[in-house]
Amino acid sequence: MGRRPAGDPLAMSMDMLIAWYVVLVLGLVSFVAFLQALRWRRVEWGGSHDQVFRCEKCNYVYTDDPSVERSRCPQCGRTNSAFEF
Repeated sequence: MGRRPAGDPLAMSMDMLIAWYVVLVLGLVSFVAFLQALRWRRVEWGGSHDQVFRCEKCNYVYTDDPSVERSRCPQCGRTNSAFEF
């Protein structure tokens, strides 16, 4: 195999080839990370439908299923109503 002439636009040194390979791989990894971050944010926006409770005795804040009207505090055992914001 012969070498290409110095003025040939398709001639590329080994250093330049490695540099382009590294830039391409880093760009691809960055793009995939960006897509994953967007996907993660989309999942996090949903929020929870659980009710928030605040114990009247120990002031502990906790959540429980949305179908429950009163819930027992996991800290002290007192039964509390849902907290209204």
